[in-house]
Amino acid sequence: MAMVFTTAEQATSAGGVKVLTYGEAGVGKTMLLATAPVPLMISNESGALSLRKANLERLYGVGNPHITYNMPIIEIKTVEDLAEAHRWVTESNEAKGFHTIGMDSASEIAEVILNNAKRQVKDPRQAYGELIEKMETTIRSFRDIPNKHVLITAKMEPMKDEMSGVVKYAPSMPGAKLGHKLPYFFDEVFRLGINKTPQGESYRFLQTQPDLQYVAKDRSGALASIEPPILSAIFAKIMAA
Repeated sequence: MAMVFTTAEQATSAGGVKVLTYGEAGVGKTMLLATAPVPLMISNESGALSLRKANLERLYGVGNPHITYNMPIIEIKTVEDLAEAHRWVTESNEAKGFHTIGMDSASEIAEVILNNAKRQVKDPRQAYGELIEKMETTIRSFRDIPNKHVLITAKMEPMKDEMSGVVKYAPSMPGAKLGHKLPYFFDEVFRLGINKTPQGESYRFLQTQPDLQYVAKDRSGALASIEPPILSAIFAKIMAA
């Protein structure tokens, strides 16, 4: 059997950048995808209103060249919808025109899978076991879409370490185990947050390195610990590193 070799540089350039981003409700996770190169959104949330041109211009300014308006959205209501969306993205000729695939959000789509599992079993514990297995498979299948950047968003929740008692904020998923595991599937994990300047003006940022409060990581080594929330610029820095 012949061995097939690649390099880190070849793998990144061929596969695109795969990112998990989480944050509080209302911080603008949905709008973040509009800053990615030629994006397509797969969504179970009713967050499309935030993608209106007026909202994007209010947040990113008028005429910002990094913003995509009228982004196409595939709505997910059932597990079958999710499977069909993946087939379309990976197999259709139309999908070749998109450079970034976004899932908004993994937390909501996990609820779809959980509700489907609950209808099929009598014991709720079985449903959560099925959720973990199916959601891990789903996340990996979208993360590994070739020749595309991938952004997967999630809600945020506090998680307590049972050994140390330390509380950290991390991506939120149904069940006790899935949220802890989710960051391990990605090389890039960012927290989207809001802060204020000394003058009292609000600004949004992406945290790329962990601290005592928040989970984050950047395995590319190309990013500052705090980056402006413009994915096209971030992807370019990672690909050029």
